[in-house]
Amino acid sequence: MKSQSQSQSRSRSAQSPALRKTAQWAARVCLLAWLVIMVAGYFVDGLYWWGWIPLGLWLMLGFGVNRRAAGAEAGPVTAATVEAVAVGAPVTGRWKALNSPADKVPSHGTRAYGQAYAIDITAEPEDGSRPGFGWWPLARRSEDFPAFGADLLAVAEGTVVRAEDGQRDHLSRTSWPALAYFFAAEAVVRSLGGHRRVIGNHVILDLGDGTYALYAHVRRGSLTVRPGDRVRAGQLLGQCGNSGNSTEPHVHFQLMDTADPDTADGVPFTWTDVGVPRNGETFVVAAAVAKRAG
Repeated sequence: MKSQSQSQSRSRSAQSPALRKTAQWAARVCLLAWLVIMVAGYFVDGLYWWGWIPLGLWLMLGFGVNRRAAGAEAGPVTAATVEAVAVGAPVTGRWKALNSPADKVPSHGTRAYGQAYAIDITAEPEDGSRPGFGWWPLARRSEDFPAFGADLLAVAEGTVVRAEDGQRDHLSRTSWPALAYFFAAEAVVRSLGGHRRVIGNHVILDLGDGTYALYAHVRRGSLTVRPGDRVRAGQLLGQCGNSGNSTEPHVHFQLMDTADPDTADGVPFTWTDVGVPRNGETFVVAAAVAKRAG
């Protein structure tokens, strides 16, 4: 059960969903206006400098979205300093944590889309078969990564409220040139498309008591559930993929206080028998643990 103080904190941070959604749309419009003006500035004298106006507005709106809910947090906050919701792990096998809320909050540098306590994990077999990062090759197929196709499991009993798996799994961005392209172009374009283009294929579960679990970057065509389905803890939902704003096949997992990522605040979690692994930490989840969790 969630504590009274945690429930009060959520109510303070969830005051105006409509305003948040409006701010998200306004930010995307400002970013698009900046891009259009930058391009047009090469052909129209004096237009270039006007582009800094929508860029400044975009930064201000982004800062406002990122700071929402921060007023309820005093001092350095990590997943260990806020009461967490205990759920099972979304995978089995040997994995490595990246962008973990055990090290900082917001874990991904933003609170947008309910990501304050999100975590990324990638399969890390003992044989070292996960490709490394470097200059070459520029990109790899998703199938080259051991996380691609890994089973995604329900972390608790719940109801499917959103399920989408029609977006493609793109090549990896695990070289320096590809990473530069990712941050300079791809991430910007995807942000214009809203949360669907950022999180890619995804499934959201209603776990009850105002808590929702989101799995992002799901493999195209792999979902085994649809909205309205009731699932049990440990049930197969789909497979890990590389859709959306992703550099390589990995699992992006987070808890939220609403099913709409545009208006959601993040909720801290802890995985049964695993806890919250820190950045770079390797952990193992046995199949039996995943089945009894939740």
